[in-house]
Amino acid sequence: MWNCNWGFMNGTGPGWFMGGGFGMLFNLFLLVAAVILAYKLIQRFVLRPEGSRDKNDSLEILKRKYANGEIDDEEFRRIREVLEA
Repeated sequence: MWNCNWGFMNGTGPGWFMGGGFGMLFNLFLLVAAVILAYKLIQRFVLRPEGSRDKNDSLEILKRKYANGEIDDEEFRRIREVLEA
């Protein structure tokens, strides 16, 4: 009388999302989306501290311009002080 077959052990559940082909695909999609989101968050906040890459790239560009003779000593020192501050 009270058995509604809403358990998850028998392979089915209430609605489309718990059992059957569509439910399995939807759950797989959610799992893949969660893994991708976790990877992106870890990559953004743990593997690369914010701003460090941009700062290093700017210094490399500045050094390259100085080496090519595009800027003089005074301008190189002035810009480097700004970037390192």
